[in-house]
Amino acid sequence: MTVTLGGFVLGTPDPPALADFYRALLGWEEVDREPEWVRLRDPERERPGLSFQLEEDHIAPTWPQRPGTQQMQGHLDLQVEDLQAETERACALGATLEEYQPQKDVRVLRDPHGHPFCLFLPGA
Repeated sequence: MTVTLGGFVLGTPDPPALADFYRALLGWEEVDREPEWVRLRDPERERPGLSFQLEEDHIAPTWPQRPGTQQMQGHLDLQVEDLQAETERACALGATLEEYQPQKDVRVLRDPHGHPFCLFLPGA
């Protein structure tokens, strides 16, 4: 049996709004859109996709993690060619740059609903 990754899902109090952010950031196309579920995909391939599901009680994780706080259980790593330019573009789209940055060639940001994601250079 072969197992492949079909997609990654982020919980959010507003799936359409968060999908709009990632659609602009990634340049992906929308495949499905409902008030409680939106799915994006790379126009070059069907899978994996990135989906957003309604979680009205979403609590953004703490970064860096600390005992007794909401822990990050997953995040997106997005490879870029120009770290500074893509960091600025992500922030212009609504992301925020985290104060704590653990590596020189990686930038930790948060999307508009508080999910951490990383931009990184090839080889990082």
